[in-house]
Amino acid sequence: MNDIRRTVLWVIFGFSMVLLWDQWQVHNGNKATFFPTPSQQAKLATDAASAAPQAAGVPAPVAAQGATSVPVVETRATNKELVQVETDVAKLTFDTEGANLVRVELLKHEDEQKPGNNIVLLDDSKERVYTSQTGLISSTPGVALPTHKTVMTVRPGPRHLKEGSNELFITFESPVQGGVKLVKTYTVKRGAYDMVVKHDIVNSGAQDVTPQLYFQLVRDGNKLAGESSFYSTFTGPAVYTEAQKYQKVEFADIKKKKVDVEKQSTTGYVAMVQHYFASAWILPDGMSRNISMDAVDIGSTLADCCYRATLIAPLEAIKPGQTKSVTATFYAGPQEENKLEALYPGLDLVKDYGWLTIMAKPLFWLLDQLNSILKNWGWSIVALVVLLKAGFYWLNAHAYQSMAKMKAINPRIMEMRERLKDNPQQMQVEMMKIYRDEKVNPMGGCLPIAIQIPVFIALYWVLLSTVEIRNAPWVGWIHDLSAPDPYFILPLVMTLTTLLQTALNPAPPDPMQAKLMWIMPLAFSVMFFFFPAGLVLYWITNNVLSIAQQWIINVRMGVPPQFNLPKF
Repeated sequence: MNDIRRTVLWVIFGFSMVLLWDQWQVHNGNKATFFPTPSQQAKLATDAASAAPQAAGVPAPVAAQGATSVPVVETRATNKELVQVETDVAKLTFDTEGANLVRVELLKHEDEQKPGNNIVLLDDSKERVYTSQTGLISSTPGVALPTHKTVMTVRPGPRHLKEGSNELFITFESPVQGGVKLVKTYTVKRGAYDMVVKHDIVNSGAQDVTPQLYFQLVRDGNKLAGESSFYSTFTGPAVYTEAQKYQKVEFADIKKKKVDVEKQSTTGYVAMVQHYFASAWILPDGMSRNISMDAVDIGSTLADCCYRATLIAPLEAIKPGQTKSVTATFYAGPQEENKLEALYPGLDLVKDYGWLTIMAKPLFWLLDQLNSILKNWGWSIVALVVLLKAGFYWLNAHAYQSMAKMKAINPRIMEMRERLKDNPQQMQVEMMKIYRDEKVNPMGGCLPIAIQIPVFIALYWVLLSTVEIRNAPWVGWIHDLSAPDPYFILPLVMTLTTLLQTALNPAPPDPMQAKLMWIMPLAFSVMFFFFPAGLVLYWITNNVLSIAQQWIINVRMGVPPQFNLPKF
């Protein structure tokens, strides 16, 4: 039975290795080896566009603006200009070509790859393509309306949010095209990463018009600079609707036309998600919208460009001389869970905890409450692990008591195995008799620990995903809990505590198992040299508390702590 307990632990460890390998494959752009994501073959976007005037699909590049097409590749305007606007948290760059938001620099978040510089989320340059676009689609074949390629004029006004002012307005006005003029007004707010975007569609012609208003995010599919090879985070588009909830889509699935998301809704948003940051278009609830994602060629020199997540909102007929106004919300900033949840229900899901969300969200709430008291994310992590260990105290105590009993009878087991090594059946009978006489349950040390595994995995994802920890100092040399320890002190301490914990456990009777019990922790510890310092701190705290509890329980039970050193 002792071997059965170890076998269960090896199965858990092996399954963890399988999951790590699977995520490594996905991280490197390959298909998942063991757990591929099921997706159904989506209809081609061109089929959707040709099926009805208000279809969600967006066809391949076109030379002229057709009745239901969003233009993709056109000659860039030569008379456009860039308009820079600055708030207290962001520096925004608008392009008069389409009045698009083409650059967002986050003033409160430093770029770890370029020390001294701020993170640039949206960008339209030779190195990156990541922009926000809106425009109109005509329902009349051959009639062109203002799109994200139409050069607009910007109205005069302030470009810097002044002290004492909480809002700033930037208005762009298109020329009349197809009898329609489009006026876009961006309202940025102090301390906020979301902005209100108002579209005024003015019918200047003599006939009714029934346009469609589209909102889209366009991004290249290249990996983020400095992304770790030892853990993978999602980068790509996502959609949220009330019916299907949160759905994220891999760039590879878009390229293969295997997008399986809800195509029509009256709620939700589309987003582009990356580690710590996200952008999203949010339309008013009750407003009909069609949803599509596709790969497009915009003429960029980037290796993997580009992918598009689009919302198309059909509008009611606008009579001559009348104006239809549509107000949407655009967000581009950090994944601050509390602020995202307050902005729109479900927007906080861009901070993706995966299948352990039900556990991870309460853990983040508790971590956030601790930080509001301690004012230090590092000590808050330590305090959270202490609370968790306290909550699981009796489970851990039961496990360590069982391990202490196993350790006490281990000499008898070893002697019996040596004496009966040529008689396996008799060995099993004698072993069961020893367990029964000593009232030892070999599985007693395994199950309580296994119950806690999901909680600590959820905490792992909380620490990996929380942007508030980014650039947050702890003590001394740790200036950023989201970055690896620059001097590898924490990983070395973590390795030592792991080895100490291994030494305190009963030595397996099988020599090969005994060697593996030491090799595996060493191999696993290597990964922590490249993990964020906050994650390593959490693991060290957990190890130290586990060692202390195990030591105290052994002493109470009269089993002197012994260090079972490896014999190679």
